[in-house]
Order: sequence, then C-alpha cells, then structure tokens
Amino acid sequence: EAGFYKVVRVKSFDSMLTRTLVGGRNQLLNISTQLSNQIRGLMKTFGLIIPKGTGRVFDGNVRELLAGNNDLARIILPLLEAWRDIRKRAADLDRQLLAVARQSQSTKLLMTIPGIGTVTAVSYIAAIEDPENFRTSRSVGAWLGLTTRRYQSGEVDYNGHISRRGDNHLRGLLYEAATVLLTRASVRTESSLKTWGLKLRERLGFKRAAVAVARKLAV
Repeated sequence: EAGFYKVVRVKSFDSMLTRTLVGGRNQLLNISTQLSNQIRGLMKTFGLIIPKGTGRVFDGNVRELLAGNNDLARIILPLLEAWRDIRKRAADLDRQLLAVARQSQSTKLLMTIPGIGTVTAVSYIAAIEDPENFRTSRSVGAWLGLTTRRYQSGEVDYNGHISRRGDNHLRGLLYEAATVLLTRASVRTESSLKTWGLKLRERLGFKRAAVAVARKLAV
C-alpha cells in the first residue's frame, strides 16, 4: 500500500534452466579467453609471440614455439591443457543449447531474422517467456533498457542516453546482432530493417543506429 515494493514476475523452472545453460556456457568461454590471453602474455615475456589464431591453430602455434624450451613448457603446457579441457566443456554446452533451440518452434522462428543466432534466440525466449506479460510490444524495448531517458525541468526537455535497465546479457546479445546486421554484407542480411538502420547510421552514427536496430529487434 505504501508503494515500497513492486510486483516481480517469477520465471518458470524451464526458463531458469535455459538461462543457467546460457550463463554456464558464457562463463566457460570467458575462462577460455582469459587462459589464452594469459598464455600469450607469459610467452611474450620470453620473446615468443603467438600468431593470431584460435582453436587447433592456437594450440599448434603454442606447442611449436615451446619446442626445445622444456623449462618454459613445464609451466605453459598445464595451462594449455586446462584451456583445451574448458573448450571441450563449452562445446558440450553448445550442443545442449542447439538441442534446446531445435525443440522450440518460437526459437526457430526468431532465428530466421537476419543477425539472430541460436544463443540470442534462446536467451530471448527464456527472458520474455510469455508475450502476454507485456501490454504492448514497445514495452519490451524499455524493459531491456534500450530506450532513451527523458529529462524535463522547466523549459528543458531532451532525451539522454539509454536507461540500460533489465537483462544486461540479452541487451548485449541484441546489440551484437544489430552490429552483425549493419556490418556484414550478404544476401541473408538484406532486409528492410537493415536498410532503415543504414540510413539511420548516416544521420546519427553507428552506435546510435545499432542501439535503435537492437530495440527494433527486441520489439
């Protein structure tokens, strides 16, 4: 009655399970990136510059540079083995994520949108759950913090930066999807949304255009 508390929608068990799967996968990918950067930094100290490359290319480059340097290899190889093991675990969660996406018709429908991949579609479905939770589709943009704040005081009235409220992870995925849509030139990405975003980029700059496209995708 006093207005100190707001009603919070409790997510379903399946949605929380999906969000946990996505979060666990992201955590493993972050650890993998940190380990690879750590390996690069340690070897650079000894003048061993690892060429650009990921996956097996990175593994092969590290082992090639360590050939004949047994003392350094005893330090770096355990880190490399941990890096490989974490990538395998992340790949396992990737397969689980793909299985979840295949089971949902809504996810398959979202993945037909240019720039939207498996992770973004699954994360969006898990966050929204039921479209009936929102009075209008435009509310989704504000719920994810992709709408601008409005400042009014006397004769002053202007729109500021986006509010950045709500699900940080999903907002980042939508921004990434918008970036892909605006930057990659392929037949699959051609759409009226891309045309609108490119025109907006000419007037407002890339970042603002990407945020606007991300909000459009959410809505």
